[in-house]
Amino acid sequence: MSAHTYILGISAFYHDSAACLLRDGEIIAAAQEERFSRKRHDHRFPQNAIDYCLAVAAISAADLNYVAFYDKPWIKFERILETYLSFAPRGLFSFLKACPLWIKEKLWMGDYVKNVLGYEGELIFPEHHQSHAASAFFPSPYERAALLTLDGVGEWATTSWGRGENNKITILNELHFPHSLGLLYSAFTYYTGFKVNSGEYKVMGLAPYGEPKYVQQILEHLIDIKEDGSFRLNMDYFNYCQGLTMTNLRFDKLFGGAPRWQESQVTQKEMDLARSVQEITEMVVLKMARHIKKETGEKNLCLAGGVALNCVANGKILKENIFDNLWIQPAAGDAGGALGAALFAWHQVLEKERKLPAGGRDLQKGSYLGPQFSEQEIESWLTEHSLPHKKYPKDTASQVVAQYLAEGKVIGWFSGRMEFGPRALGARSIIGDPRNTEMQKTMNLKIKYRESFRPFAPSVLAEDVGDYFELDRESPYMLFVAPVKSSRCKAMTAEQERLFGIDKLNIQRSDMPAITHVDYSARVQTVHKDDQPEYHRLLEEFKKLTGYSVVVNTSFNVRGEPIVCTPEHAYRCFMRTEMDVLVLENCILLKSEQPQLAEMQDWRKEFELD
Repeated sequence: MSAHTYILGISAFYHDSAACLLRDGEIIAAAQEERFSRKRHDHRFPQNAIDYCLAVAAISAADLNYVAFYDKPWIKFERILETYLSFAPRGLFSFLKACPLWIKEKLWMGDYVKNVLGYEGELIFPEHHQSHAASAFFPSPYERAALLTLDGVGEWATTSWGRGENNKITILNELHFPHSLGLLYSAFTYYTGFKVNSGEYKVMGLAPYGEPKYVQQILEHLIDIKEDGSFRLNMDYFNYCQGLTMTNLRFDKLFGGAPRWQESQVTQKEMDLARSVQEITEMVVLKMARHIKKETGEKNLCLAGGVALNCVANGKILKENIFDNLWIQPAAGDAGGALGAALFAWHQVLEKERKLPAGGRDLQKGSYLGPQFSEQEIESWLTEHSLPHKKYPKDTASQVVAQYLAEGKVIGWFSGRMEFGPRALGARSIIGDPRNTEMQKTMNLKIKYRESFRPFAPSVLAEDVGDYFELDRESPYMLFVAPVKSSRCKAMTAEQERLFGIDKLNIQRSDMPAITHVDYSARVQTVHKDDQPEYHRLLEEFKKLTGYSVVVNTSFNVRGEPIVCTPEHAYRCFMRTEMDVLVLENCILLKSEQPQLAEMQDWRKEFELD
């Protein structure tokens, strides 16, 4: 038997399945299943992610001491059954569609896990929002903090708040299904023509192009918000309890028509709807934050759940100075539930103490918890496939890449361990020069193949963040939106001020136009030398060349695909897009030197299988 205690955390069967492994309470590996299966938001049992986690520790499932699953399946099924019975006979088709998977797999999660893994030990099932709260507090840098979790729905809870202290979390209050801020936002995601559980961030990005024209309608017809931030939804307008859609005909009538067809043009109406639901979300979150502060008296706040990925709302909490400090789980959605479940087992069930690192750093390790590939592995793979490349010493490679950036090249950057969570943080990123007026358009249309309005985030040296943004702290996980420094902004002319919606897109708003959103904000990632030394070195080299320690950073993938995991995934994405340069650790590949896909028969066959 191993001298170590190993705990495997699992989330599965809804969306963003993931696995996490703790060794004596330390997070040593975590990854989403989608990165291996290449199926975006993969909900299936995370076998590949589990295999990766076990491989990092060089153990088998037989060496595990505990397995923790991120919610309680029987209670969740109880909620589904009660909900369908409440609406019967409406919703019968939806219920019949959901039932087979529950009867076959989900209800018997304990047996399923044991059978698939060949595991015979103890299973732990925290509640869904306990997993979220654990993922928010236990990796945070605070000895004690208030907790807030918001998502679509767990078992019954949709929102919870409480307190974390040392090695214990306590949930003090909850809101229950069907009253859900996450599902309200998803309803507008659906109605504006984006995909539920993946398109919510598009709504957030679209919001600044609109006006809050529908706020009053939403308040009058859809949601009743109390002073403490609690709320009730008017279910006459929603269909998610009994149907296969989020909204119904009453909702359509209220907002003047059917939902936007997914591939049709986004209009001013969708922009105004996005702005309106974003303002409602901020209203609820700010009221909740003030109430939690009043009730707990804590100076720190930790957040998790899918709504915690709303970095605009997070930025508003910061701006209002409700709490002194704010920490958000970077894998705030269901994927992070795997991490939370494992940490819940270690601290709450086994009653193990927390040991906080010195210097106010958190325990998430920059969220660089996924697979990595050595220089030797990468070079061998490139040589095996006869792919032209040049290998450099690390210092020199950063200088070369910085020069390419300064020349306006778009670069695929693959370095170190893959990120855990939905954001690319300089390990699997596509990067560019933020000063380039064409960079946003080029990246959206020629690299990412996505909507032109989508903003890009800046990565900035942590020590320089105050030179570029109105932000007085680190933001390592790209979960805060902050204003661009006013001294760097360019005022719009009277003619530009009169423009509406997407017409505002191409106006240069600052000396970093590629990362300055239409409202003069940016979703900031600060890069700390201890977290990602190679990415930090690149920013330093770019600063030496240009005077700017900022680059454009977007995830290394194209629309509809997960972020790349392996060198092979990175090369495929590189060849399918108009990226100019691919950096695989210290090996640099130029697009102009690569063989045409037509000449690579084996590769073409693999592409066609995707």
